[in-house]
Amino acid sequence: MAENHRDHENDELGRLDASDAKDRKILLTVLLINLTQSAAGIALGIWAGSTALMGAGLDNLADASVYAVSLYAVGRAATVKVGAARLSGFLLIGLAALLLLEVLRRFAGGEEPVGPAMMAMAALNAALNLVCLRLLRRHRGEDVNFKASAIFTSNDSIVNGAIVLSGVLVMGFGSNIPDLVLGVIVAAIAANGGREILREASETARRKAGT
Repeated sequence: MAENHRDHENDELGRLDASDAKDRKILLTVLLINLTQSAAGIALGIWAGSTALMGAGLDNLADASVYAVSLYAVGRAATVKVGAARLSGFLLIGLAALLLLEVLRRFAGGEEPVGPAMMAMAALNAALNLVCLRLLRRHRGEDVNFKASAIFTSNDSIVNGAIVLSGVLVMGFGSNIPDLVLGVIVAAIAANGGREILREASETARRKAGT
């Protein structure tokens, strides 16, 4: 009887280890994708003079940070996972504030961004985000860090669609105003994503405290 119980425990541990390894692989893949998107988005945003692209790059950097923290949290205690999610939420809100400051600076004076570059980068980002979202949705559990990751990636999809529209408007009106307005919207989306992550982390902490 005791031997059967030990065998059952060993089977459970084996399944948990396999699940953790799969989670790590998914998170590592989306981490590398987002680091690449971030570097390309920020560099192209600076070159093209687009706050929207810079904001998307910063958002990808925040995503990468979330995935790195989530990668660290895989297989660890629930309190560690909640703490990691909270760190991700505060990070995203902080980056949203920095982007808003950059938008305000450019409202005071800035050149017209390069519309085609905005649209091309946004289209590439949208395709990569779909890859990330499909990977993350393979994990259907209640893990707070995977939920945070899915929130980030969903926000990115909205942002990239808006950047394509902004690129069209910039070209049509010959003005940087659409890009700056979108910069404000991206900042608001990022801040709201941070708020959602903090709320999800708090709910998870309450559920764990009640068990």
